[in-house]
Amino acid sequence: QVQVEDSGGGLVQDGGSLRLSCSTSGYTFSDYVMSWFRQAPGKEREFVAGINWSGRTTIYADSVKGRFTISRDDAKSKTFLQMNRLKPEDTAVYYCATPSKPFTNGLFVPQDKGLYDYWGQGTPVTVSS
Repeated sequence: QVQVEDSGGGLVQDGGSLRLSCSTSGYTFSDYVMSWFRQAPGKEREFVAGINWSGRTTIYADSVKGRFTISRDDAKSKTFLQMNRLKPEDTAVYYCATPSKPFTNGLFVPQDKGLYDYWGQGTPVTVSS
């Protein structure tokens, strides 16, 4: 059974940094897309960043481009989200997600949350002004 566990959230001041981690087990991590989503109170869950199986393709939401960096360590079956220059509007619960099967197009990194099957429990990030 695939398990996804995200961690690393916390309280940080405007302009600060945090590094989120996502640990997975129960499947061949190196074959799968990994992505981060977030959900602010009263809002829909939205795509933040994604990385394809090889790590050569990364995609970011416009709101985080240039500030957030997604990476993966296949040896440890982990994905990371380095978040710099955080803003109060980045406050949300952050979720790591992965699909149940590899995509035929190895460069495809979907932004549609409906294409992801396994989710972490969420790690809260609060950015104070």
